[in-house]
Amino acid sequence: MKPENEAAVQFPSLSANEAFARQLAAAFAAQMDPTLEELGDLKTAVSEAVTNAIVHAYPDSIGPVSLRLRRLPGNVLEITVKDRGRGIPDVAKAREPMFTTGGAERSGMGFTIMESFMNSFSLRSAPGKGTMVRMRKKLTGRGEGSCKP
Repeated sequence: MKPENEAAVQFPSLSANEAFARQLAAAFAAQMDPTLEELGDLKTAVSEAVTNAIVHAYPDSIGPVSLRLRRLPGNVLEITVKDRGRGIPDVAKAREPMFTTGGAERSGMGFTIMESFMNSFSLRSAPGKGTMVRMRKKLTGRGEGSCKP
């Protein structure tokens, strides 16, 4: 599907960049005139995906995290978060609610939250090669004032 607009950025896996990624996604989504609820859902899903990359992909080092945003036909926002970290050895297990490799301070709900806030969610990972999360959400917008490309 050909995007109507797109943006991509790469940043180091520093915890300070989680807020940057949230704001970038919100700013990009603004052109689609999202409701406040939709905007909150998007920001939460991006936060979970980027936090997973920061905490789990590079537990003992700093590495690159990529965020790609695409506006697709039908007022659909596609968000892709990708890392080149250690990868997930058992994706099915990692997608189970409450499962975490991040210690007692982690809830293990990241993938569950992303999936529940978005219309579609996919996860690909390979040990030693990294992880990619792709999410899509159809935005209803707030009405006729939607910005057009």
